Amino acid sequence: MSKRKLKKYLSEIDKGAIEEQLLDLYERFPEVKEYYNFIFNPKEDKLVQEAKTKISNEYFPVKRRRPRARRSVAQKFIKHFIKLGVDPHLIADVMLYNLEIAQVFEKDHNLPDAFYKSMMNSFTEALRFVSVNGLLAEYKERIVKIYSTTQDQNWQFGEGFSRALDIID
Repeated sequence: MSKRKLKKYLSEIDKGAIEEQLLDLYERFPEVKEYYNFIFNPKEDKLVQEAKTKISNEYFPVKRRRPRARRSVAQKFIKHFIKLGVDPHLIADVMLYNLEIAQVFEKDHNLPDAFYKSMMNSFTEALRFVSVNGLLAEYKERIVKIYSTTQDQNWQFGEGFSRALDIID
């Protein structure tokens, strides 16, 4: 159904029917419930803290022995936060946190090329996000530190990290 047809349908039915349908959607779909819970009670700091905990658990697990070090966990949170409309400052914080925790993890582990390429992609995405949202002044120090660490630890794809910095220039 197109947006236009939906608007026409909603204009033709009465308010009570719309309320019933919304309540039905709220009960049936967890995404709808989560959206409305966020809209009416946005505990952004709590959501960000939970995300950071789960991201760090990927690299430094509490309950299991082996770290998984999956970038996808952080990416899911970031996409979800963007969809919910979380404050861009907090999204950028999570993006940079993911890179920082990965760098701490990398110091003590021998990792495949895919890890470094993945982190380079995360770095590029974070820089784009920071640049588009005008947050460079706030996060410049952390970005430079992340970049310096990649160079000091001789990360693979160092040139890619350098090219990513061109985004903010």
